[in-house]
Amino acid sequence: MSWFSRLFGQQEKSGSVAKQRLQMVLIHDRSEVSPGLLEQIKDDIIKVIAERLTIDPDNVEVNLTQTARESRLVAEIPLVSSNGRHK
Repeated sequence: MSWFSRLFGQQEKSGSVAKQRLQMVLIHDRSEVSPGLLEQIKDDIIKVIAERLTIDPDNVEVNLTQTARESRLVAEIPLVSSNGRHK
């Protein structure tokens, strides 16, 4: 589902959600990164980034993606504006 669709509240079909979840399970299995380890990495990223920038830690997302050639750890970290200035 695109961010545009999420923004306007369109719901994903359950089949699509199930497919995404299965893909995530397969990626975790192939990369040997457990969900627990991924959560620890997320906590570490939040800690480090929050030392320099004002972020929204409740909405940080860390995911593994995989293509035929590579695996990627992708972090989406929402920044919080504090009058245009950061810590």
